[in-house]
Amino acid sequence: MKSYKGRGIVLHTLKYGDSSMIVYLLTDVGGRRSYMVQGVRSRNGHGSKLGLFQPAFPVEFEGLESPTRQMDKFKEVRSGFVLQNLPFDVRKSTMALFMAEVLYRLVRECEPDEELFTFVWSSIAALDSLEEGIADFHLWFLAKLSRLLGFFPGNDYIADSWFDIREGHYTPLRPVHPHIMPPDDARLLDLLLSSDIRCLGHLSLNRTQRVSFLNAMLDYLSYHLDGVGEVQSVRILREVF
Repeated sequence: MKSYKGRGIVLHTLKYGDSSMIVYLLTDVGGRRSYMVQGVRSRNGHGSKLGLFQPAFPVEFEGLESPTRQMDKFKEVRSGFVLQNLPFDVRKSTMALFMAEVLYRLVRECEPDEELFTFVWSSIAALDSLEEGIADFHLWFLAKLSRLLGFFPGNDYIADSWFDIREGHYTPLRPVHPHIMPPDDARLLDLLLSSDIRCLGHLSLNRTQRVSFLNAMLDYLSYHLDGVGEVQSVRILREVF
């Protein structure tokens, strides 16, 4: 079998049989790909692999291409970089779970997307080291992700405007249909799209504002893409933040 090297972000896992699992990754070499990992749940010394495949964990690997075009396998897999805080901080691990699930449901392409992969890889590293603005990180991530997926405002922000989700632009008048972001959410969308991660420590959003924008962004993405409305980790995220 042909081998290749790559990096990946764990999106989802499925138990397969008594000791194996299917791992879904966002990779730099082939977009979203699935891998069969055998013996990961066995008691003969391979159980340590299980710790590598947690939601949003970064990995480096050497893959073996399946000649039948089914799931590939790992010849070798290890941590992509050492996570110092994310696995031990319930706020960050909850956010990582949400990010991984959103990506699992939204990204279907099996072609390399260097810009998307680099953004996700660097976002995991940023979340791990983030000290201020943790509660709003997922909002920034969703805003930036929407742009990379091709959904972003088609015009410049207008003060006190609404955002028309269906048409994809800001408008001073409230649209007659229900697919909208109210002015406060529209303003925050513009701010997050134009800001880097350093702005998060200065947002000072309360829980009501945070939930409102999260709901608005999920509505925005679900209007254009299938699967977002099924994100199960949203409930846990809302409880924590």
